[in-house]
Amino acid sequence: MTIVKKINDKTEKRKIRVRAKLRRFAKRLRLSIYRSNKHISGQIIDNKTGKTLILVSDQHLKLKNEKLTKVAIAKKVGQLLAQKAKKIKINQVYLDRGAYKYHGRIKALTEGAREGELKI
Repeated sequence: MTIVKKINDKTEKRKIRVRAKLRRFAKRLRLSIYRSNKHISGQIIDNKTGKTLILVSDQHLKLKNEKLTKVAIAKKVGQLLAQKAKKIKINQVYLDRGAYKYHGRIKALTEGAREGELKI
C-alpha cells in the first residue's frame, strides 16, 4: 500500500465520520468549508433542500493592497460570512469541515464567524 493511498484513506474516513455526525442534525443549516492551496471559501447550506444560501470566498474580499497571511484572510472570510448570515437572520449553524482537520485556516474561519456572532 502506498503512502498516497494511506493518506487518502485517512481523509475519506475523517470526511465520512464528520458528515455522519451532521446527519443527526439535518434540521439545522451547515457551514461547509472548502480550502485549496491558494483560496478558502465557506458556504451556508440548507440540508433539507440542498441549496446554498450564502457563499463567501477570499476572492470576494477586496484586499489588493493589504499583505495578509492565509490565516488572517480566512478569519476575514469568516467575519464576512457572519455579516451576510446576520442580514438574512441566520444565527446558528453546524460546522462541516469535511476532511480537513480543525486547525490553521479552518479554525481561523470558524473563529472569525464566531466573532461575527454566528453560533457554531
